[in-house]
Amino acid sequence: MSPVILSAAGAALVLDDSGPGLPRVRHFGAGLGPVAGPGLLPALASPAPPLLPAQGDSWYGRPGLSGVRDGEQWPVRWTLERCDVAAEPGSGGTVTVTASDARAGLELVSELVMDGGGLVRMRHQVRNAAASPYRVEGLVCALPVPARAGELLDFTGRWALEKVPQRRAFGHGVWSRENRRGRTGHDGTGLLVAGTEGFGFRTGEVWAVHAGWSGGHVHYAERIAEGVSLLAAGELLEPGEVVLGEGESYRTPWVYFTWSGGGLDDASARLHGHLRARSLPVRPVTLNNWEATYFDHGLDRLLELADKAAAAGIERFVLDDGWFRHRRHDRAGLGDWYVDEGVWPDGLHPLADRVRKLGMQFGLWFEPEMVNPDSDLAREHPDWILGRAERMPPPQRHQQVLDLARPEAYAYLLERLDTLVGEYALDYIKWDHNRDIAEPVHGGVPGVHAQTVAVYRLLDELRRRHPALEIESCSSGGARIDYGILARTDRVWTSDSNDALDRQAIQRWTGLLVPPERLGSHVGAPRDHVTGRSLPLAFRAATALFGHMGVEWDLTSAGQEELEELGTWIALHKRLRPVLHAGRVVRADHPDPSASLHGVVLPERAVYAFAQLTSRVDIAPAPLRLPGLDPAALYEVRVAGPAPERSGMPEWAAAPVRLPGSVLGELGLPAPVLRPATALLIEVERV
Repeated sequence: MSPVILSAAGAALVLDDSGPGLPRVRHFGAGLGPVAGPGLLPALASPAPPLLPAQGDSWYGRPGLSGVRDGEQWPVRWTLERCDVAAEPGSGGTVTVTASDARAGLELVSELVMDGGGLVRMRHQVRNAAASPYRVEGLVCALPVPARAGELLDFTGRWALEKVPQRRAFGHGVWSRENRRGRTGHDGTGLLVAGTEGFGFRTGEVWAVHAGWSGGHVHYAERIAEGVSLLAAGELLEPGEVVLGEGESYRTPWVYFTWSGGGLDDASARLHGHLRARSLPVRPVTLNNWEATYFDHGLDRLLELADKAAAAGIERFVLDDGWFRHRRHDRAGLGDWYVDEGVWPDGLHPLADRVRKLGMQFGLWFEPEMVNPDSDLAREHPDWILGRAERMPPPQRHQQVLDLARPEAYAYLLERLDTLVGEYALDYIKWDHNRDIAEPVHGGVPGVHAQTVAVYRLLDELRRRHPALEIESCSSGGARIDYGILARTDRVWTSDSNDALDRQAIQRWTGLLVPPERLGSHVGAPRDHVTGRSLPLAFRAATALFGHMGVEWDLTSAGQEELEELGTWIALHKRLRPVLHAGRVVRADHPDPSASLHGVVLPERAVYAFAQLTSRVDIAPAPLRLPGLDPAALYEVRVAGPAPERSGMPEWAAAPVRLPGSVLGELGLPAPVLRPATALLIEVERV
């Protein structure tokens, strides 16, 4: 029998569907070129795991499906019923597998999709075909990786310092990253990567997995003595959270798999291609007033801030926390989604009207999933809080979680959001989620799954009613960044820290999963409100420029020179935006750990940033080898935007030079000698 082959963009997935069990994955990785039918399978890896590994398939690692039936228990052995394939060589395609186990009383439908960029996404659906209930305890998606993948990379972090990388050897056993925070989490790995030893941004062969789910989730890598290794991910279910009655089904979230033969950058490009398949309008430069005014919502002050913002070239004004009833601090008011009449006697219209008269869009902050115990909503509907009425969950940030799976709570939030979006013709919502979910109970069982589904449904319905509305996912910064939430929102708030030094690393690693145009990146105040570190405006702006640029700074306190400099950087961002928000992201494996070099490349243009982060050890800096250019093309190279002090600049920075891509990529440019917390932008154009 001929194998099932999906191939695109130099990647391939090969399935053996000869049965009688589930198809086995013979290969996931590099494209195999023109292959000849049945002669391929004997040459490929054996043993090979099935799509859903189980002990009946001689798999003695973690099972793909785990569950318990209330009644007679049967281990699952799937019988393949159908394998439907719709594929075009070189363009990807889909495979839908249908299987069942009559003895176990279960039916399975597995879907695999490879898009034109070579990214694979997978999900399973299990159906209970028996009369007794079936408790799903785990259902994951997995693909094998070869033995040469000897190293693992994953990510951890905390509030205001997300996506901190950690690496280890890929040995026998399981390396599992499990999240029970009820949201994706500051310490959520986002990507779990396996690769050849020493892989980097531009070198090595890598495989990676991402669970597109905003509730509890698991990512793991496993290697067993039988010579099989795999990456797997899925929803992390609590006992009793999903119980299927007869005829009921549970379907996993989409799980995404990517492969690269050229380091992390190529794997990242495949992931970016998936998100970019949903086009976005031009990303307006955004001002958020939070770090400028906090809870001080004096109209005159906000109007002055709007005037300064418009003069600097800002295109969107977002009013953050503090506009609704009883919200003079963070201990009251959450859930009371009515404009505070005492602060805003004429509603938000005076501010919204001025903002639009100045040519800017208007946006508003919400935290819909949360409630303060000190609120009208909590006093009127204490039963709407997610948890047991007899013993409330421990509070965090003076707030509890609303049970959105309750129809009444869901209906209240939809009505309030819909009404306010309509009344103020909102262009934008900043949708926040500022605490982990502890002890969630809905209907007497664990409630994170139901909560996550309800949040998705609320977002989907709001978008249906207001198709032009843009939504930002913020969750104490970067605690809810995943493809489940990004399917319903237009950008994420990358971190609550605007400290540009920390942001350099946070944005680099978050950017493996999310392209720049969806990463909120703001110019903060001269002294950062999280770290207390003071950094020059040029470095803050150069860092924010490589994302969805914005400002979070009290511009009424800035001097005229600062405002003019900020305006220059915003104008530069707008000029470079067609490249920054459409090009391929590249990151150099720069030899000096005190510096970084990254960029965004289109066939005709590219923009790079060389950032000196800390003090160098070497007297002479390493050359700047610009990745991603066509070696056969000729390029003009020049400094973009305001340049750092000239004393440390090489000769090429004084005037444009022309060099072939082979020289720029292999030999590189002489590097400037920069002080710490300084960046140089380089613009490259094909001639």
